[in-house]
Amino acid sequence: MTDVSTAKNLATIEISNRLFFRFFQAANTLHTKGTQALDEFGVTTQQWSVLGALSRPKAKDGMGINELSRFLLVSRQNLAGLLTRLERDGLIERVTSEEDRRSRKVKLSPKGEELWVKLAEPIHAFYDQALKGFSFDDRLQFIHYVSLLQRNMAKL
Repeated sequence: MTDVSTAKNLATIEISNRLFFRFFQAANTLHTKGTQALDEFGVTTQQWSVLGALSRPKAKDGMGINELSRFLLVSRQNLAGLLTRLERDGLIERVTSEEDRRSRKVKLSPKGEELWVKLAEPIHAFYDQALKGFSFDDRLQFIHYVSLLQRNMAKL
């Protein structure tokens, strides 16, 4: 019994190592290939994520930096540099909050909204190519498992 239990434990460790290494590789590939997919627009995957977050109807009036940081799961420090570059390029604006005149929010500028519309087709083409071979149900299950993994890691 002990040998079977030990073998199963070693196999579980090996599979876990492989799985997390694949996630690491997939994240790096997403960054590289996603940036290449939007190269003609000069947009990186990090900028894409910020523009996407700000393009949501819920964010129409903007998002606070803390709120955006939590939504994207990035540090305020990493977000600050991204926002500075996006603002420099005229893609976002920092506006005074309607709820609290002392705080500021970040929102898409008209130029950012226009760019987001142009990015839709290349982004969807990228998704289609990256998810080739995944059925609709596979995609739903994948969301479920990645979400579960993210929730578990957030508790660590």
